[in-house]
Amino acid sequence: MSAESHLTKIVVFKGRQVRKTIHNNEWWFVINDVIESLTDSNDPAQYFKRLKQRDEELAKLTDKGGVQFVPPLMLEVKTTGGKQKMYCWNTEGIFRLIQSIPSPKAEPFKRWLAKVGYERIQEIENPELATKRTRMLYKLKGYSDDWIEKRMRGIAIREELTDEWQKRGAKEDKEYEILTAEISKAAFGITPSEYQKLKGLKRENLRDHMDDFELIFTMLGERSTTEIHRNEDSQGVKKLKADAQAGGKIAGNARKALEKRLKRPIVSGHNYLREKESQRKIK
Repeated sequence: MSAESHLTKIVVFKGRQVRKTIHNNEWWFVINDVIESLTDSNDPAQYFKRLKQRDEELAKLTDKGGVQFVPPLMLEVKTTGGKQKMYCWNTEGIFRLIQSIPSPKAEPFKRWLAKVGYERIQEIENPELATKRTRMLYKLKGYSDDWIEKRMRGIAIREELTDEWQKRGAKEDKEYEILTAEISKAAFGITPSEYQKLKGLKRENLRDHMDDFELIFTMLGERSTTEIHRNEDSQGVKKLKADAQAGGKIAGNARKALEKRLKRPIVSGHNYLREKESQRKIK
């Protein structure tokens, strides 16, 4: 379970709805709602003020942010009375806030955070544990063992590729997005964002909703690109982009050949996970 879903489910379980909004493609939660959910305070704004007086580090983070933290922002949030500007913080910030709340209701969060922190340290020491945990999460969501094997292999291939990009001159996430889009356009004829729209996705991971062939051609495009980088010792974003187009084209040609033989498109709006869920409900 992701940090965001864990946060939302526990807070709602406590009996109150925590309002949230999308900002910079991530969830931001209303601070007063979180405080009200986890304390008996009738004045969450005043409670937050006193909390910052007791915790100087929290006050610094809410004022200026930090190396890992973005400070809270006033954002527009949908309410029953229309949109209102409210003091919000992202998931990481909310978890830091919860650590400062001396309330029994906050203890489940704190214990969960301690557990997650311990698990991550274990995974750093033994990366195989992270792989096992990912497999288990996919299994719990209803994915088949065959699909999970392809997805895990795809993750490994993707990590190899991004490692090469980093070593060869692509440093920013935006450059990774551009290179990924080039592979996707050459392999499938559409960018990842267009693919998400085709499948009716919003913020969900596109690859988690691909079927076997979509995953296989994604892997072929990315693995081909990695090998081209290494074979030609490519350097700089311009050359990496050309390689990405070439690697994607290899996958695209294979996809078109298969489509011609099967007489049906590989690229489609079918959503693997939703279809699996529908099948389970019918049974």
